[in-house]
Amino acid sequence: MLLPEEGFSFADHSHRRFNPLTGSWVLCSPHRAKRPWLGQVEEASTEQRPTYDPACFLCPGNKRATGAQNDCYTSTYVFSNDYAAVHAEQPDCSTESLALVAGENASSDLFRVESTRGQCSVICFSPRHDVTLPELSLDEICQIIRTWQSMYANLSADPSIAYIQLFENKGAAMGCSNPHPHGQVWALSAVPSEPAKEIESLKAYRQAHISTTPDACLLCAYIRAEEENAAAGEQSSRIVLQNESFMALVPFWATWPFETMIVAKQHLTSIASLRGPRIADLAEIIQGLTCRYDNLFQCSFPYSMGLHQAPTATHPDAAYCHFHMHFYPPLLRSATVRKFLVGFEMMAEPQRDLTAEQAASRLRAQSSIHYKTSLPANGT
Repeated sequence: MLLPEEGFSFADHSHRRFNPLTGSWVLCSPHRAKRPWLGQVEEASTEQRPTYDPACFLCPGNKRATGAQNDCYTSTYVFSNDYAAVHAEQPDCSTESLALVAGENASSDLFRVESTRGQCSVICFSPRHDVTLPELSLDEICQIIRTWQSMYANLSADPSIAYIQLFENKGAAMGCSNPHPHGQVWALSAVPSEPAKEIESLKAYRQAHISTTPDACLLCAYIRAEEENAAAGEQSSRIVLQNESFMALVPFWATWPFETMIVAKQHLTSIASLRGPRIADLAEIIQGLTCRYDNLFQCSFPYSMGLHQAPTATHPDAAYCHFHMHFYPPLLRSATVRKFLVGFEMMAEPQRDLTAEQAASRLRAQSSIHYKTSLPANGT
């Protein structure tokens, strides 16, 4: 039993943290980080990839699995996903179709379905097969950002599209099927559940504060609060790095051990709002954050990353949205030990061992220069 004079410690005692973006909670159990690990250990990748792989479906000039041939590209390269999750044309799901799987007398309260249309594309970040995002130059990352902008603008102009998701899965641990540096774009006819929850929270926050601040924004307020907290002392700071336009931080409510967000410091509704210096600032933050990820365990750090912003440029809720990026990496203790969301996390609520403050401190301590630059040419 704790003695009264010992007091509560965020670094030692269990507590729950609220995520105002999704309206959910996460259980923090920092004392569990001290337990021995006898669970699954992943195999550390020591693969040395060539600059060009003739067997890769994404390398310039190569044929893909469907027989389509890539252009001999020299920068970013976009093509329609050969195995798209959604398609632009398909039949509506009729009442008769639903009856086949739910029964003729199925209650609409229990069985609901809607046909989903859209389109999916792949964005090759670089013609080189042997690099990842943190190893690209700032100019190359700027080009990726401009490609994101172009795709967002073009898809927003399509009246059949209600939501655009730009994302990257990096590493086999996150289900990436090809190591060539690439991301994806899925454009759908409806706003998916996760961003919909965020938008509802952003709208609710503005409504709650509209009497004093007509343009109140949850993420604008959060950025200011994190800056004030960091100014009070680095020990409690969750900021990893920042520049004039963007902040990268471990959110107070993070679920994954080294989860981070990149948040625009100004109220920008989408990536379409970025111009010159802000594009360069975003590239700098992306490179700096992903370098620190790789440097943490001296490995190609896996993650799923995605942009959250206005669903489309013309969406009726666009003004409430605040541009930010989520990074969800699974690694916990080393390059070979990962976090699993199982058991309690699946049945009750997410749980983490490392506190957000501890994770931010470890990431801040990493160099912004990629560890591979100090390795001999043969990587040994």
